[in-house]
Amino acid sequence: MLPLTGVTILAVEQYGAGPFGSMLCADLGADVIKIEPPGGEGELGRRVGPYYFSEKNSHFYQAFNRNKRSITLDLKAPEGAEIFRRLAAGADAVLDNLRGDQPEKLGLTYAHLSDINPQIVCAHLSAYGRDGPRKSWPGFDYLMQAEAGYLSVTGEPDGPPARMGLSIVDFMTGLMTVFAMTSSIIGARTSGRGQDVDVSLFDTALHNLSYLAVWYLNNQHVQGREARSGHPSLVPSQLYRTRDGWIFIMINKENFWAPLCEGIGRPEWTADPRFATFKARLDNRSALNLLLDEALSARTTNEWMQVFGGRVPAAPVLDIAQALDNPFVAERGGVRDFTGSSHGGDVRMVASPIRIPGEDIPTRAAPSLGGDTEDVLGRLGLGADEIARLRSRGIV
Repeated sequence: MLPLTGVTILAVEQYGAGPFGSMLCADLGADVIKIEPPGGEGELGRRVGPYYFSEKNSHFYQAFNRNKRSITLDLKAPEGAEIFRRLAAGADAVLDNLRGDQPEKLGLTYAHLSDINPQIVCAHLSAYGRDGPRKSWPGFDYLMQAEAGYLSVTGEPDGPPARMGLSIVDFMTGLMTVFAMTSSIIGARTSGRGQDVDVSLFDTALHNLSYLAVWYLNNQHVQGREARSGHPSLVPSQLYRTRDGWIFIMINKENFWAPLCEGIGRPEWTADPRFATFKARLDNRSALNLLLDEALSARTTNEWMQVFGGRVPAAPVLDIAQALDNPFVAERGGVRDFTGSSHGGDVRMVASPIRIPGEDIPTRAAPSLGGDTEDVLGRLGLGADEIARLRSRGIV
């Protein structure tokens, strides 16, 4: 059994952060029921291009919604809200990623649902939280990277501020939300009482400053950008030139320094007082980097990877295609075919990063819009005629 088998999550979600988090739960066996607006368009992510498998079935949507089910339901209509409450009565959690002022208006909070399910957990993922002056503000990943300082530590020192190449705040906030939600589900099963849990993009982005925040708050050090994506205090730990490109080397422990020196044919550097310790190497970063560039330029990146062979922490610098076509990814089963997409073909995607010995992580493609409405509502006792009536009125 997968660890979340038997857990039911109602997901009032759209776009990236919320769907990413609930997808991780679906991978682990949770029954994630995606609530989408009726009317034929579904949630926004279905229409995010530029690539589509079919109408309302974008590559973007598939990337965030595997292993879920989908129903359409108008939460703003009284009948729709009542159906949602009936679904919530049998669910473990509600997850939404709406603007901070919306869960209260739509009846998605613990105060609204605890009368029909005292153990329900209501997890809210918003841009800036559900209270305070920004609760009604829209917000997205790149904005958080900008305001939380990420752009000031990304890129080259003489270049403009740069964002991270991936939507890392969305991913981290989705993960943080389902961590809080599943932790609260465990607590609710013990105590018999659920609760609201709140996670915001902004708070998560700020939290991820981690040790850089501690450096400033306790020593007033404002970290800036280091050349070639260098570590702020550990040397060598950055990009270096090879004969045909780049390699990233990370000597983040002293015991890796000697194997690096031996591998590049400079064993005498281990006794050189300029480079013998982390502090010495930091003090002489520029001189050491020039010497390393010179030494590493003698061979190709692949040749150095063969030399280092796991003794020295190093990685080639690949583009997206090279990363996915990497033979090591194939050896790990890192790309899988996900079946059952509404366009009739498989969807090839990166597999779940979670491995559970003896268990297969499910590989169902993202659901078609409202494809599970009849089944889910039928389990509530609604007959075909009643569902047809609701559909004719735009409730489902």
